[in-house]
Amino acid sequence: MAARILPVVKLATKVAIAGGAVYVACDSGLLGSSEQGSKALEKAKAVIPPAIEEWTKYFGVEAQIPTMPKVEFSPVQAWNSGVRWTISALSEAPTKATDYTSQGVQYLKDLTK
Repeated sequence: MAARILPVVKLATKVAIAGGAVYVACDSGLLGSSEQGSKALEKAKAVIPPAIEEWTKYFGVEAQIPTMPKVEFSPVQAWNSGVRWTISALSEAPTKATDYTSQGVQYLKDLTK
């Protein structure tokens, strides 16, 4: 009997953890707009270091927490550059296809000589 219940309990635990993670992500705004995501990141930056310090004191572990690196990355700029690259590639596709086709035909002609 216990052998049949154990897989069900394992599956229920996994589903509960996954559902909880999705709930927390939605509740904190990680799956919302970019403004909500930025606010959630700022909240996390403000809350995580004091929480880690409190946990290390509670467990009696002295840990040196590395400073958070300053990343100068703008997701908006990265998105815009990706969109620009994609549109540029799509606009050049007919010309490149023609060029590659003529190169392929020329290569095949050279092979058959």
